[in-house]
Amino acid sequence: MRIGELLQAFRIENLRARNPEEISGGEKQRVALARSLVTLPRVLLLDEPLTGLDAELKASIVGDLRAWNTAQKIPILYVTHSRDEVGALGERVVVIDHGRIVSEGDPHEFLAAPRSKRLALAVGFENLLDATVLDLRETDGVMRVRLADSASEIEVPLGYAAPNDRVKVAIRAGDILLATQRPVALSARNILEGKLVSLEQRGRVIVARIEAGVTLTVHITASAVRALELTVGRPIWVVLKTHSCHLVSD
Repeated sequence: MRIGELLQAFRIENLRARNPEEISGGEKQRVALARSLVTLPRVLLLDEPLTGLDAELKASIVGDLRAWNTAQKIPILYVTHSRDEVGALGERVVVIDHGRIVSEGDPHEFLAAPRSKRLALAVGFENLLDATVLDLRETDGVMRVRLADSASEIEVPLGYAAPNDRVKVAIRAGDILLATQRPVALSARNILEGKLVSLEQRGRVIVARIEAGVTLTVHITASAVRALELTVGRPIWVVLKTHSCHLVSD
């Protein structure tokens, strides 16, 4: 592929007719990336190549990179702090913390079930809860834990723990369901009664905080807020699937 075709693929137009001062940082990044690819390298190192680009352009370049690599079949070492880029591009992920490898494996497993608190925070698990193991139910593949020092108990997947051990439970805000009446006849094993303490809009997402023995962060849509007539102070029920609750280490 010629450099002109690459530049067009990366949506860079009319750069020759413009002063260098008029070229944005994002355009410079795209030019640098195109120049790297046009040399047909045998191995490619990309260090956060999409930093500073808007979401639409990032998605376009990610697609171009995948197509290019499918055609060229060369190894790419891609450095990023973006979990979206990890999920979209990675075939194998290596997590480095302060110069040490702390985890490695399939990127989709890594994003879905991080093994440590730091990784859970990095990949977007908004709820990290202290808990105490109450009992193990090995035949069911689960164990019962008490959240923090509260009376709230939930069922989580069986882990390497014993009764009275302290553990941490990570839960994505988007994996939590809310109800204004106590749900019945559900496959989900965890139902907690609580109170809605705050609602905050962040872009297209409404962030709700629920006090249910522990404070839980929940992501819901504006239409759900309207349909459920959610208001601060309202009693609420929290529903958690067992396998949405992940045990992580410190």
